[in-house]
Parts: sequence; structure tokens; C-alpha cells
Amino acid sequence: MATKPPTGDPVQDAPHVGPPRHAAAGLPAIGHTLKIANEQMGLVRTARTLLKVNQKDGFDCPGCAWPEGDKRHAAEFCENGAKAVAEEATLRRVTPAFFAEHPLADLAGRSGYWLGQQGRITQPVYLPEGGDRYEAVSWQRAFEIIAEELKALASPDEAVFYTSGRTSNEAAFLFQLFAREFGTNNLPDCSNMCHESSGSALSETIGIGKGSVSLEDLHQAELIIVAGQNPGTNHPRMLSALEQAKKAGAKIISVNPLPEAGMERFKNPQTPLGMVKGTALNDLFLQIRIGGDQALFRLLNKLVIETDGALDAAFIQEHTHGYEELAAAVKEADWDETLKATGLTRPEIERALAMILASKRTIVCWAMGLTQHKHAVATIREVVNLLLLRGDIGRPGAGVCPVRGHSNVQGDRTMGIFERPAPAFLDALDREFSITSPRAHGFDVVRAIEALRDGRAKVFFAMGGNFVGATPDTDVTEAAMRNASLTVHVSTKLNRSHAVTGRRALILPTLGRTDKDVQAAGRQFVTVEDSMGMVHASRGNLAPASPHLLSEPAIVARMARAVLGTASKTPWEDFEADYAAVRDRIARVVPGFEDFNARVARPGGFQLPHAPRDERRFPTKTGKANFTAAPVEYPEVPAGRLLLQTLRSHDQYNTTIYGLDDRYRGITGGRRVVMVHPDDAAELGLADGSYTDLVSEWKDGVERRAPGFRVVHYPTARGCAAAYYPETNVLVPLDSTADTSNTPASKSVVVRFEPA
Repeated sequence: MATKPPTGDPVQDAPHVGPPRHAAAGLPAIGHTLKIANEQMGLVRTARTLLKVNQKDGFDCPGCAWPEGDKRHAAEFCENGAKAVAEEATLRRVTPAFFAEHPLADLAGRSGYWLGQQGRITQPVYLPEGGDRYEAVSWQRAFEIIAEELKALASPDEAVFYTSGRTSNEAAFLFQLFAREFGTNNLPDCSNMCHESSGSALSETIGIGKGSVSLEDLHQAELIIVAGQNPGTNHPRMLSALEQAKKAGAKIISVNPLPEAGMERFKNPQTPLGMVKGTALNDLFLQIRIGGDQALFRLLNKLVIETDGALDAAFIQEHTHGYEELAAAVKEADWDETLKATGLTRPEIERALAMILASKRTIVCWAMGLTQHKHAVATIREVVNLLLLRGDIGRPGAGVCPVRGHSNVQGDRTMGIFERPAPAFLDALDREFSITSPRAHGFDVVRAIEALRDGRAKVFFAMGGNFVGATPDTDVTEAAMRNASLTVHVSTKLNRSHAVTGRRALILPTLGRTDKDVQAAGRQFVTVEDSMGMVHASRGNLAPASPHLLSEPAIVARMARAVLGTASKTPWEDFEADYAAVRDRIARVVPGFEDFNARVARPGGFQLPHAPRDERRFPTKTGKANFTAAPVEYPEVPAGRLLLQTLRSHDQYNTTIYGLDDRYRGITGGRRVVMVHPDDAAELGLADGSYTDLVSEWKDGVERRAPGFRVVHYPTARGCAAAYYPETNVLVPLDSTADTSNTPASKSVVVRFEPA
């Protein structure tokens, strides 16, 4: 039976700490899934909903972007995916009466966990200038308010249109079309904070900013390197693919500062034997120091070049550019410097080299542990160098695999959600809609915050997400948001961003993935693109949480009509009525989507073209895959300090907090913990169970403090520490970003510890 939401915030400053687990999933995952689903949905709704997750005739999980194979299990979801579905399909409701009872000051004092637990928002609400709480507003009036603010701007570039990765292809295409017809490229998105570094590195080196492998490639690989990633919590269904690869004979190397249960052993809940015994995944665990990955891959590349017969000379000759520059640069790679940068031993690196040399088909997977550093782009380029040396791009069982987080974050970028769009995309858009898109680059996430802070942006519109909770330098970000004249959030549930507003604010409730979508032309479906370039349909099966909800495409279409008026010749009303009309236009604008409606109607959808994978053609400036040779960097940490990485707990997806436990790491009942190696803790005088303030150090001299964290002695890499975000986002300076990509460097924050 579904339960009511919590009335008070649970105490989060006294967590219980036990030993970390050494296996992921299994019976505990099943039990926890059923518990959460029953609390939110009840048993009947749970069965009706979960059996449609990731099915060909069902809806795409609103969690991660991991792909599905052609053959699906009846239960094609993981524990965290089930949590995401349960929170969206919940029977709990946030009505106008809730907002009357809870003024803005009350909401601002609540935790993200409490806010998210309240349930689905049922009606549009408005915070008037000078008001102390949200109040119900009609959709018509909401769009009038948006139009008033946007039309009053001195320039379209004073508006920011942010997109979360949950947004469908259809809604994303309409959103970017509206922004450009309005006159701006200010289209930041959540990619700016995660895989922007991957896109920047891959676009330069192989000519396309996406991964080059399919699910079948993982099953065929001989070696899989998983670097800076925790699949057991962040992409649990990936463990099934790794298990299948292991059973086919693959070896797996994990490169990470923390040992993670999912990479140690996977207890597959789909099989009885899997639940009891499980499969050991890691063949080699390289417990690397935070930020040492570039140095590791540079030395490995030197050793590969120096090994007779290790290079794919024919591939290098025919398909690559810049080998001589790399070969000269790797000569500088030094064992002693690499061991210092990585914290690894020489035998560990030599064992990794032997596994690389023994493999004829290697895949490297990575996530935020590689992308959120100053030298992130250079690090990923170095990963690509390794694969190019071995000819491991463009053949089965080999390639690059940046593992995307949110379920359509890659699709949104494909649809044109990008502050620096390619001229060819804008040309096609303009031809199709007879508009003139702006060519000047817009704001990414960091620059949007700076613009709001400095008064250069005045209206902020978010298509989903939790912008305030996801971004760095919390105090600066919140002050910037409060500087806006209007903040608008298209949302299904409450989060921190709704409590940090401009002078006026709107919350526009929308349909979720689980909801039926019926428009004037009949029942609709939307489409998404997964992490490996597969595009497929998503159809909700539940009655909407309220009759007052609008779909994301409908919200964009009605906003466009209110703002652009009769001057716009775009058929916004037709697009709202029938999403097939949107897909017809996408087919004529976006390469790879030709005959979109017919192809997506096939069960399972279709795969987008990928020139490096499909034909070993590299659409770079040189016409070939590019080796690169950036100087090696790694963080230097002063004495008495540690290098902090921000990360998720197991009861968390991005900034959504499902619960207060991190089961695999042995932490329950709280989130304000900092994990420190026992030897580092002893040197710093940090007793296990003591409380400390975390203070970050940056070149601007500003004190950024996260108070009251319980010290947990934990087997992380020496010199390193770890704590959960968004609680530690306050420590990440806004201008501490990756070179080229401008992604916040949330995985390498120098901190000191002061008594709480």
C-alpha cells in the first residue's frame, strides 16, 4: 500500500557506518526495489508500471541512458531505475493547498530528499513579485507572464533556456527551435556539467562527440577498461553487459579511486544462481589517485609504442594523423612521475599493459571520474590515443564508450540543444522554417550563471532538471538565480531549484515518461536516444497525475505562440496536436533521421549512423583520426590537504535523493559524510566518527565551507577524499572548470578540514 510523504525532515547528521559491501544487486536490490515501489505506488500500480519499463511497447526509464538489447527481460530495469519510475508514478500529490501551507521560506529550509518525497505537482503555480508563497495560476496567465518578461528584454540574449537530459527528442527540438526563432543560442544543458569533456575530446580526435560502440560490441570485447565510473550505482544495467562479456572470456580493468561493490561482484537478480553466487567482474583494480588518469594512459601509450609488434601500423598509416607528434611526446613519460601522479605501483601498471597487449578488441568506458577535472579533455584524448595505437576504433568489440547519465541527454544534443551549434545545423533549420537563427555562440551552464550573477541575463527557463542542485558554487549560483526577473521550471516534482527564485517565478507541471499523452490528433509517443545512438519510442501507460498537466511539447508550443505571436510562421499548434509532425521536420533537419516516423515505428527503433564505427571514416579537420599530445597534468595538493571528489550515494540519481542510505559503501541514515583513508585521517587527526567542516581552497581566496560532516575511515586512494553532492557543490568554485569544455571540476577539489 502506498504511504504518505514525510511531514518532517529526517535527521541526517548521525549516519550509521558499517563495512562496505563487496557485491552489488542480488536479493537486497530486489527487496529495496519492492519496498520503495510499494511506498510510492502500491502493489497493483507497481506491477502495472514496472513491467512496461524499457519494453518495446512501453516507456523509456527516466533514469540512465544505458541501452537495451533486442531481446528484453520481463523485468528490464535496475534498482535505481525502479526508484526513478516509482517517484514519477507515485500516488502522492502536491496541490495548490500544499503551497498555501508551505511558504517559500519553508521550502527553502527543507532538504532535497523531503521536497522530492512530496509527490507530483498537479497545477501551474506562480510566485508574484513580493509574494511569500506560490499560488495557483491558469496556463493562459502563466504563458502571458513569460511573454511579458521575454518581450521586455533589451536583447534575446538576456534569456537563458536550460534543458535537462530527461527531455524527449520532440520537446528538445521544439525548445531549441523556439529559442533560435526568439533570437538566442543561450541553450545550456546538463551535458555542460558531465560529458561535455567527452564530446570536446571525441569531436577533435574521431570527428563525432559520441561513443563508437554498441551493446553487442561490449559482449564481443576481449578487454574492457572501466575508468572513473561506478556502474553498480550509476548505471546498474551495465553490470549485465559486463557479466555477459566476462562469460565470453573478456577481461576487465577498473580504474577508480574507490573500490566499488558493483565492479567486484555482480549478483544478477535475473537468475537464481546469479542472486546466490554472482560473477566476479574485476580482473585488475587500479586504485588510482584522483586526477592521475592522463598520466597513466600516457605511460601506457609510451609502453605500447616501445613494444615490438604492438601497434596496428596499417590502421595508423591509413586512418590517423599526428602519430609522430605523439611518439615524440610519450618519450617524456617517466615512471617515477607517473607513480607519483597515480599512486599506483609499477607491477600494477605492467599488469595492465600485459592485458592491453593481449587483447585484440579493447573498449574503454568512462564517466564523471574522467570528465570533471581541469585536464579532463586531455585525459580523454589520451584514452583515444591508446585505442588508435591498437586500431581499436571501427571494428567489432572495440571502441570508445562514454557512459551517459540521463536518459536522453545525448538525444537532446542531437536535436540541437547546444550553445555552440554547428553552422550546418543552423543552415538546415533556417531553410526548413524560413527563419534566421543567430550565429553568435550562447551561454553554457557556467557562463549562464555568470550572466545571471552580473545582470547580463534576466530570464531563466528550465525544461526539467534541478539547476540549482546540480551546479557548482552553490552560494554564487543561488545569488545569481535570485538576481533574475523571472525563473520558470517545467517539472514533475519539487526540488531545490523551486525554492531559489527570481523576483517572479513559475512552476509548470508536465507529463512524465510513465503518463499517457493524448493530444488533438490522438494518443502520442515521444522518442529518445540512448548512450549508444539507438533511437526508439517511449509510450506512457498511466493516467496523468492531474488533468491540469501539459506535455513538454505542448508547453513549448503554447509558450512560442504567446511570445512570438502571429509573426511566427512555424505551425506550433500543429506540433502540439501531433508529434509526428515534429518528427517529419526533424527528419529534414537532423542527419540520420531520414524517414523518422516510419523507422521509429519498428519495435526497438533504429541506430543512428556513426562514421568512425560504421566505415572507419573520421569527419575531422584532417579527415583522419587525430592523435594528440597535450602536456601531462595532475592535481598538486599542499601538505595537510586532501583532494576531494563529489559523488552519488546508492539512494540517489543525479540530484534526486531517494533515501538516506549508501548500502554498498556501508553508510545508512545520513548523507553528510566524508570518506577518508585511515592513514590520511591519522595524519590529519581525524578520528572515525568525528565531525569536521570541509573548506575548499582556490586561487581566488574565497572561503567555501560545507559544515558538519561525519568522518568515515574508508579504503579510498591515499591523499583523496569523497563526499556526496549536491551537499558538497558549495565547495566547487564556479571558475574551476575543464580546459576547452568548461565543465565544472567537481572531481578534484582541494580541501582542508576544520573542527565542526
